[in-house]
Amino acid sequence: MPLVKSEMTGVESAWGLWEINETEQELAFFAMESCPDDIVAPSKRREYLAGRALVKTLVEKVGAEYTGIRKDEQGKPYLKDQKHEISLSHSSPYVAAQIHVGTPVGIDIEQPKEKLLRVAPRILSNTEEKDAGDNIVKHCVYWCAKEAMYKIYGKRGLHFNNQLNVDPFELKKSGTLTGYIRTDGMPAVVALGYLVKEDYVLVYTKPAP
Repeated sequence: MPLVKSEMTGVESAWGLWEINETEQELAFFAMESCPDDIVAPSKRREYLAGRALVKTLVEKVGAEYTGIRKDEQGKPYLKDQKHEISLSHSSPYVAAQIHVGTPVGIDIEQPKEKLLRVAPRILSNTEEKDAGDNIVKHCVYWCAKEAMYKIYGKRGLHFNNQLNVDPFELKKSGTLTGYIRTDGMPAVVALGYLVKEDYVLVYTKPAP
């Protein structure tokens, strides 16, 4: 069971990372469910099951009972029969997930790629783009942070460049970020943590324990 990392961030709050290297049958055993027939691609089927297996692991880690995942009308995943909030992210061969007892959470994992430089004008504010420069890893941290905040908000329609923003930061192997979700009224301030590894960047929200 390749749970790469898990971290408790409170009494009923945690996040985890899973590297997929099992067969579909093995993942179905860990998840205690099968993959829907309408998911055809083998890699997507394993992704689906690994995500369920990871969430199940986190649910049990915080002392709750896992009874399955559903999606709301916006496509946001939630736990069946539980009050805990969850978030999921996939970037093959990794799956990341986060859980919190009472506050919406967001987690995102991506691989630093050249395409991030091409889409930067649509994703980053002028300040963020200037801060990131031509550093692909830093672009990836900004991208993941915005994706994580988008998942917290839980509704479609936010503009990444002017409604989801992150203060400039010094890039390290791990650190904290301050983000803002700007909708009507005062912006919501979001605390974020990030990790930079050789083959991925991961950003997760840091809600109060």
